[in-house]
Amino acid sequence: MDRFSFLNAAHSQLIEDLYQKYLKYPDSLEPSWKAFFQGFDFALENYGDSENSGALVAPKADEKSYTGEIPEDIKKEFKVLDLIHAYRTRGHLFTKTNPVRERRLYEPTLAVENFGLSQSDLKVTFSCATETGMPGPATLEQIITHLQSIYCDSIGVEYMHMESVEEKEFIREWLQVNENQAKLSSEEKTEILHKLNQAVAFENYLHTKFVGQKRFSLEGGESLIPALDQLITRSSQLGVDEVVLGMAHRGRLNVLTNIFGKSYKQIFSEFEGKEFEEDVFSGDVKYHLGSSKKVTMASGEKVAINLTPNPSHLETVASLVMGICRAKIDNRYSGDYSKVLPIVIHGDGAIAGQGIVYEVAQMMSLEGYRTGGSVHIVVNNQVSFTTNYLDARSSIYCTDIAKVTNSPVMHVNADDVEAVVHAIRFAAEYRARFHKDVYIDLLGYRKYGHNEGDEPRFTQPNLYKAISKHPNPREIYKKKLMQENIVSEEILKKMETEFKALLDEDFDAAKQIEKNTLDIFMEEDWKDYPLAKRGVLQDPVDTSFDKQKLLELGKAISSLPKEKKFINKITRLFDQRLKMLDNNTLDWAMGELLAYASLLAEGRGVRISGEDVERGTFSHRHAVVKTEDNEEEYIPLRHVSDSRFDIYNSHLSEYGVLGFDYGYAMAAPNVLTVWEAQFGDFVNGAQIIIDQYLVAAEEKWKIQDGLVMLLPHGFEGQGAEHSSARLERFLTLAANENMIIANLTSPANFFHILRRQLKFGFRKPLIVMSPKSLLRHPKVISTLEDLAEGTFQPIIDDASADPSKVEKLVLCSGKIYYELLAKKELLGCEDVALVRLEQLYPIQQDTMDHILTKYTNRSQLLWVQEEPENMGAWTYILRTFRHEGIEVIAPVPSGSPAPGSHKMFERNQTAVINRVFDCNDEPESRPVTA
Repeated sequence: MDRFSFLNAAHSQLIEDLYQKYLKYPDSLEPSWKAFFQGFDFALENYGDSENSGALVAPKADEKSYTGEIPEDIKKEFKVLDLIHAYRTRGHLFTKTNPVRERRLYEPTLAVENFGLSQSDLKVTFSCATETGMPGPATLEQIITHLQSIYCDSIGVEYMHMESVEEKEFIREWLQVNENQAKLSSEEKTEILHKLNQAVAFENYLHTKFVGQKRFSLEGGESLIPALDQLITRSSQLGVDEVVLGMAHRGRLNVLTNIFGKSYKQIFSEFEGKEFEEDVFSGDVKYHLGSSKKVTMASGEKVAINLTPNPSHLETVASLVMGICRAKIDNRYSGDYSKVLPIVIHGDGAIAGQGIVYEVAQMMSLEGYRTGGSVHIVVNNQVSFTTNYLDARSSIYCTDIAKVTNSPVMHVNADDVEAVVHAIRFAAEYRARFHKDVYIDLLGYRKYGHNEGDEPRFTQPNLYKAISKHPNPREIYKKKLMQENIVSEEILKKMETEFKALLDEDFDAAKQIEKNTLDIFMEEDWKDYPLAKRGVLQDPVDTSFDKQKLLELGKAISSLPKEKKFINKITRLFDQRLKMLDNNTLDWAMGELLAYASLLAEGRGVRISGEDVERGTFSHRHAVVKTEDNEEEYIPLRHVSDSRFDIYNSHLSEYGVLGFDYGYAMAAPNVLTVWEAQFGDFVNGAQIIIDQYLVAAEEKWKIQDGLVMLLPHGFEGQGAEHSSARLERFLTLAANENMIIANLTSPANFFHILRRQLKFGFRKPLIVMSPKSLLRHPKVISTLEDLAEGTFQPIIDDASADPSKVEKLVLCSGKIYYELLAKKELLGCEDVALVRLEQLYPIQQDTMDHILTKYTNRSQLLWVQEEPENMGAWTYILRTFRHEGIEVIAPVPSGSPAPGSHKMFERNQTAVINRVFDCNDEPESRPVTA
C-alpha cells in the first residue's frame, strides 16, 4: 500500500475541495487532514505531473498511471479514518464511566457498519493505524481495540470542539501514550491506596460516631482525595508555588483533614457543637470553614495551599478563588501565572444550574480577570439534592460550559482511581502548558441523601438499591492491587488498623477540648493587619497629604503626552482639569483621581474594576484615554509612581465580578480594591456576595476585606431602575461595625474616605452611595487645602446656621442636601439647619451628640430623604434616634423606588423640599409623610 493510504474521506470531489481549502487556510483543517496534504505536497513536488500542479492528483501506484478512480483499498482507508475521527469526537458517549447505572444510549453508535465497513474487514490491515499512535499498520480489529482503550474505557475525552490545532495535537498525543491508561509504579499505587483509605475510613468513622449529623459525606466520590493529592503534587513539579481551592460542602471535611491536615480531633470537637473561643465571633458550621497551610510534597516541593471559606450558596466561591489568585499573581508573583493554581470543585447540579459559573468562565482570557487557567473538578453525584440529572439540565453533560471557552473535558469513572489520577495529571499538564481552564467530571454517586438525615429512596429507589450493594472505591482498588501482588492482606489490615487507632485517639482527645478555635484563612497574608476592636471606627485617622506634592500629582495626571494625538473633547477635558488646579476648585473626579494618585505615591496599589469604569459610566473619570489614530491606551495614573495601578472594564457581570474583586481585596490588604456598579441598582444581581461574604465574613470566619463598592445613587427623574442602590439593604445588614456606609457630598470627603481605607490598621468594606448629578454640580467643589490638610468628616454641621435661631434641625444625606440648601438660600431661612450625615454607618456618635445638644432652641428634629419612606435610611435612622423624637419627611411608601415619569418625580421631589420649609409653591401629586 502506498504512502497515501491514510486518506481521510471516501469521495474524490470532497478530497479536492478540502485540498483547495488547505491551500488557502491550512490551519483550519483537522490535523490528520493537514498532515496528509503536507505529505501530498511533498509527493507532488517530487513525483507530480507539472500539468496538474494546481489540483489534487493521486500519486502513481505499482508503476501504473493514475486513472482518476480511487482504488477500493484506498476507499476503505478513508472509511477507517472516518471511524477514527468518530472515536475522537464521539467516543466519550460510549464509555465505561458510570459506576452505578447504565449509560444513556446514543445514535449512531461506533459500529463499523455505520462507516461503510463490515465484520469481514476486522482482519484487514490498514496503514492509517499510525494516525492513532500505533507504530505501524494494524488490522481493523486491533485499531478498534486501541481506540476503545483510549476513548471508551474509564475516561471519556471531549476535545474535538476546541479551535486550537496545537492544543488538539497535544491532547491527542497525550492520550495515545500508553493508550490513555495510567502507568504507575508500585510505590505510587500504594500511596494512592493510602489516600483512599484515609478518605473512606474517615467517612465511615464519622458515620458511626456521629449518627444522623450532617456532614455532607464524600462517600461515592472518595477518589477526590487522591485526585487532589496528585493534582497538587504534579502542579508543584510544574512550577506552582501556591494553590487556592474553592468547593461547596460535599466532601469538605474530608478535604480539610486529608489534604489540608486539619486535625481529626478538631473536626470531632466541632461535631460536639462546642462554642468558639471568641464570643464576639459567631463562627460557622464545620463544613463551611476554610484553611491555609504550607505543605511539603513527597517529591520535596513546598506549596502553600488555601481552602476558601464558603457559604451554602452554590458556586459563589468560584469567583472569590479567581480574585484571590489574581491578587497573589499581581502582588506576590510579579504577574507569573504559572505560580498560582486555582482549583474549583463543583457539584454536577450546581455547575449546570448556576449562572455565576458562566460569568466566571468568561473571565478565563480577560485581561483584568485571567488567572492562567483553572482546574475544575466536578464531584458528580448524578442527583442534585433530590433532582435526577435528566431534570437538572438540558445539555448532555453538566460540564458543557467548558465548550464556551474551548476547554477540554475528561469524564472519569470515580471507581477507577488510577484513571482518576491519570486524568488529573493531564489536567495539571494541560493547564501548565496552555494556561487555560480544564474540566474533570468525576462520575461517582452519593451514598446517602443530600445530607445524612435525608432518605434518598423517596425519590430514587432503584438507584439507591444499586448503590447499597456497591463496593466503595477503596475495596475495589484493594482487590486490584492484591491481584497485582502489590499489597497483601496483612499490609492492608495494618494500614486500616493503624488509621482506625489514630482516629480513636483523636476522638478521645476531642472530648478534652473546651472551646473550638477558628483556623484563619490566609493568616500569613494578614499578619500585619490585626482585627479591629469594636469602636475604632470612631477614631480619627490622618489622611492628609503634602499640598505641593498633591499639586504636582494633579498636574501629572491632568497632562497628556504632546507626541500623541487625542480627540478634541479629551484634550479640552484635560485642559479643564489643569485649570481646576490653577483655580483651586476641584470637582468630584479630581478628588477621586488625586486620592488614587496620592496612595500610589505612598507605595500602595490601586485596582478598579466594573462596567465601563475606565471612562466612567457618566463620562467623568477618564482614567484611560485613547489616541485618535490607533486607539493606543494612555493611563495617566501609571505615570505618577512605580506602584501598581490597574483599571479594567469588566464584562457585563455583577455577581461574578463583585465576587472576584471581593476575593482580590481579601488577598491584597495593601491594595485599594474598588468595584463600581454602572448604576447602583445593578448591585441587585450580586446580592449573594454581599449577604454571604461582605457583611458576614468577619463574624463567621474572622476574615477582613477592604473592598470599596461605588454604587451610583440618587433620584434624578430617570425612572425606577437607575435611581436607587438600595441603601436600605446595606443599613439593614450593618451590625457590629462590619462595614462602612457613606453617602458623600464633597470631593474632599471622597478623597479622604478613600485614603482612610488604606490608612486604617485593619480592613472593613466601604460602601459609597456614589453621586451622579453631583459629579458636575457647581457647588460640589473642594480646594487643594481641603484635600491636603483636611480629614474625613463623618458628619458635617451647618456652618452658616446660628444655633440660637434654629427651630428645625434637619438631618439628611447625599444629593438632597444641595436641593435643600438651594431652597434655604432662596427663602433666606434662618430657622433651619442642614446637617449632613456623610457616614451613615457607623454613626459618629460623639459628633452627633454634640450637634444635638448644640441646637438648644430646636423644636423639631427631621430626617429628610428623597427615597420612599420604606426605603432609604429612614428605618435605620429611626432605630438610631428613637429617643430623640425624630420625624421623617419623605415620599410615601412604595414598591418601586421612583416613578417612571420625570414630571411626577419633580412634583414629588418639590413636595418633599417644600414640606421641610412649610411652603406650598408647587402642587403635590402624591402625599408626603411628616
